[in-house]
Amino acid sequence: MPKDLFENVCEERLFSELFVKHSKNLHDFIYYKYGEHINPKDQVQEAFIKLWDNCNKVSLEKAKSFLFTVANNLSLNQIKHDKVKLKYQQIETKGSTNESPHFVLEEKEYLQKYQTALTKLTEAQRVAFLMNRVEGKKHKEIAELLGISRKAVEKRIYGALEKLRKDIEGI
Repeated sequence: MPKDLFENVCEERLFSELFVKHSKNLHDFIYYKYGEHINPKDQVQEAFIKLWDNCNKVSLEKAKSFLFTVANNLSLNQIKHDKVKLKYQQIETKGSTNESPHFVLEEKEYLQKYQTALTKLTEAQRVAFLMNRVEGKKHKEIAELLGISRKAVEKRIYGALEKLRKDIEGI
């Protein structure tokens, strides 16, 4: 190939003509292939910058294919980068909390006291209490399930609450 073809791409006038001629098609190609989230305008600009940086190596006949290949590769690289960022954002949010370390420690202590206090309840109180407070069942439902009166359920839940308040009082 004659050397003057390579030098032509480096001429500002010819490079500007290439930009005017191919930038819209290149933008549309990237937009339709990958969507707006990778910012096709940036990919087009980056592709033309790479063409300018390599203008001595790219012939005028191959400039268009060079631009489309570079823009496609840049878009794929951007997608890979976004996936990596998303992966680390998800990992970071799993391990972090907005609570202070003091609050987390108090919460653990409370849960331990709560579990201990639950074990100190009688079986009848624990069953009635958990059915009411954890499972959200009404007193009438609990009475039917356990085969006891509604007043007996109320008494068991009230007794459980009294014992829990007393045992967890320190927090």
